Amino acid sequence: SGAAIVRLVVKNAAMKTQAQEHLNQAGVDLNRVAFFEIPTNRVWLRDSGPIFLKNKAGDSAMIDWRFNAWAKYPNWKLDQIVPQQINETFKIERIEPMHKGRRVVMEGGALDVNGKGVLLTTEECLMSADVQVRNSGFTKEDYEQVFADYLGVTQVIWLGHGITGDDTHGHVDDLARFVNASTIVTVVESNKSDENYAPLQDNLKRLKRARDARGKPFDVVALPMPKPMVFDDTRLPASYANFLICNKVVLVPTFNDPAD
Repeated sequence: SGAAIVRLVVKNAAMKTQAQEHLNQAGVDLNRVAFFEIPTNRVWLRDSGPIFLKNKAGDSAMIDWRFNAWAKYPNWKLDQIVPQQINETFKIERIEPMHKGRRVVMEGGALDVNGKGVLLTTEECLMSADVQVRNSGFTKEDYEQVFADYLGVTQVIWLGHGITGDDTHGHVDDLARFVNASTIVTVVESNKSDENYAPLQDNLKRLKRARDARGKPFDVVALPMPKPMVFDDTRLPASYANFLICNKVVLVPTFNDPAD
């Protein structure tokens, strides 16, 4: 029918049944939901799942990065094999990026692409030498080579720091995102005494200075930040930039905040 399929990862048959009951109750057409029974350590498939690619001929492949729970948590062995388990259904080429003789650690939320050769990422996430180090010893040139080799990226825009409270240590997916090939939305804090104010202003300046392959500036659109959200004495990385663009809908987090 060409109708969109929603693909859901569930940990076992019992969870699949539970999900089907909820979806049924909500009037969802279950013919348009595909379930993958895969046990995981966490739910962040943007980070641990595959990145799908297409070549000029229209063939699909998947990138399967090494995943190690943001170089922070010890439990990642189930998450690490999610892409190959997903590929038992798709049976397409699965590529494990290698550089300097080792498998590259990366998460989907650490990068954002415009589909035309440009990639956004942060120095805090990938260039830290002492906190949550993904690929020890990698330089910016190393990363740019990896992105060129495996994602067809010709230009990398390096932002500085991500938002406070982000336990991934600087993911770009709650910071600055492409909404089309030439438009980037980026979060900006208006309260000068907030700890996010200075780093987000720095990122805004970097984006306004950035140029595409033809030397044109990007259309940079500022998104507000919600008021600080604190849970259990910990500041949460609440951000409107952590959205998901689907075929005909955009899923956007809201925070019971006037900025919603």
